[in-house]
Amino acid sequence: MTKNMSFFMKGKAAEVKEEEVIITRRYKDEKGEPIPFVMKPLSTKRIDDLEAECTKPEFKKGKKVGEKLDSKRFSLRIAIESTVYPDFRDAELLKSYGLTDPVDLARTILSVGGEYAEWMQAANRINGFDESEEDLIEDVKN
Repeated sequence: MTKNMSFFMKGKAAEVKEEEVIITRRYKDEKGEPIPFVMKPLSTKRIDDLEAECTKPEFKKGKKVGEKLDSKRFSLRIAIESTVYPDFRDAELLKSYGLTDPVDLARTILSVGGEYAEWMQAANRINGFDESEEDLIEDVKN
């Protein structure tokens, strides 16, 4: 393989695209068809910001001894921000359920365990977190 740096020059990366994913079959459109969720990958910067927001200081005897990432909330925040439609941050949607936290809204709308797991898997896949080292090596070979 040639080590041509022009492949990495500004403007050479493929466009980030939204993707429609059937997460649940319980919500249907006027034709009775499942409504797909629209999802998109997040930028590395946004993921770093979410990680910082989900990291809290740890204290022992009133003294800071480190920090701890709330990995569950971090994963949920990635999934929420990757979900373009439905918008779990929509004020009207939150109000209709009597909620203020988009995480709680997502848990309520996707109240069946399999739906929730499917949504989390889709967010991980779309953001590139589901690929094993073997998959990445195979992609490079092709």
